[in-house]
Amino acid sequence: MTQYNIDEDIEHIAGGEFEREPVPSSNLKGWKSFLGMYAGEHAAGTEFVIGPLFLTAGVSAFDLIIGLLLGNILAVLSWRFLTAEIAVKYRLTLYYQLEKICGKKLVTVYNLANGVLFCFLAGSMITVSATAVGIPFDMEMPKLTDTMPNGLTWIIIVLIIGAIISIVAAKGYDTVSKVANWVSPVIVLAFLVCGIVSLQQLDVHSFTDFWNILGEGSDPFPGQIKFTFWHVVIWSWFANAAMHVGMSDLSVFRFAKKASIGWTSAAGMYVGHFMAWIAAALLYAVYLKSPEAMQFLANGEAPTVAPGPLAYNAIGVFGIIAVILAGWTTANPTIYRAGLAFQAIIPKASTFWVTILAGTVATIAGLFPAFAMKLLDFVALYGFILSPIGAIIVFDHYFAEKTGIHPFYADKAQLSFNFAVLGAWALSFGIFYFISVKFDIFLSFVTLPTWLCCGALYLIFSRYYQRKLISVNP
Repeated sequence: MTQYNIDEDIEHIAGGEFEREPVPSSNLKGWKSFLGMYAGEHAAGTEFVIGPLFLTAGVSAFDLIIGLLLGNILAVLSWRFLTAEIAVKYRLTLYYQLEKICGKKLVTVYNLANGVLFCFLAGSMITVSATAVGIPFDMEMPKLTDTMPNGLTWIIIVLIIGAIISIVAAKGYDTVSKVANWVSPVIVLAFLVCGIVSLQQLDVHSFTDFWNILGEGSDPFPGQIKFTFWHVVIWSWFANAAMHVGMSDLSVFRFAKKASIGWTSAAGMYVGHFMAWIAAALLYAVYLKSPEAMQFLANGEAPTVAPGPLAYNAIGVFGIIAVILAGWTTANPTIYRAGLAFQAIIPKASTFWVTILAGTVATIAGLFPAFAMKLLDFVALYGFILSPIGAIIVFDHYFAEKTGIHPFYADKAQLSFNFAVLGAWALSFGIFYFISVKFDIFLSFVTLPTWLCCGALYLIFSRYYQRKLISVNP
């Protein structure tokens, strides 16, 4: 998932350097600046939750392992041939490029949606850290089906963690970024060690033993849906939809010397979204053999998914520390990014106070375990909402002139609100969200159709809208 641990070489991104101009050639970076960033960025707190959630969905060994291999390849290809290509062409931030197409006021709407969703993601990571902090206090862990806080101890721990994270994010992002880069290798090592120890605890001595842990899969746990091969493929492809097909990582790759640097995203996909997810799934497989988990299942309930106890069971205190660090290094910069999005809406407010506002929203969200326990669903919704905006950028770049419309039209026509963009997004979102709900279709399955529909409608609406404006204002 998205941690935004930005390498020291390109930490200007968070600070907004070259915010409203192309990155000059003197500031371009090579592949080494991106390789470590992506490897650390995607081995984060979310991975401790996502791995176990695959098991709750009853996934089989083939569906999980081969599905992740394929889905992550598709994600890497999206970064390489869409995001990186457009990023090195214009070398603009996502927000400035959107402003040139959509207009400043419409980008404000996007910033609001982006900021709120970032807060919810950060909140789920506060939840993850709380499951580790609560171990010494013998805190009751949230159940997979819990939506509300389960006790006073939980509330106090979440509020304390949220307050600390918010204050640190508001006062010193540069320090947070550097520390996060230092601890990222520790988190990656923790995932690897957790996986190895879990294999020993599961008495695995061969690849066949490993394969048989999941075997042909099982029925999903109560309240969960059954994941098939295509669920795994499509979900893992679009787990970061907002970043690649949604074009958020234009702000990152605008510093790349060439588009081929987009291949470095593979480090994140196969360290984090393959190794770390499988390692976390193995932690949960060990727990499922415990008397506590068996009692849950015997009662027709879903066993809890609490990263802190899972990691502690495998590697002791190191596991607690790793989970706290993973949650912290994900939530902290995510809150900072949410603050930047809010600041674009209220530019006169100080960075400190908008970040505190974002942290407060994230902390309130962290009180409710549903954001973490339903992370598969939330990530699908996150990508579904934001990725169609990326289609506007892609179609504007590749097809605008071919279809007779002006690229960067809001900038050329001095528009603050491009209704062609709003109409394309709202109609495509409404149609496919209705289809998903009406026919009970997994939301990730309609993300690609929504993306394509949004891009096509943008071209159609723009032909009418631009012609109309030109005729009124020749």
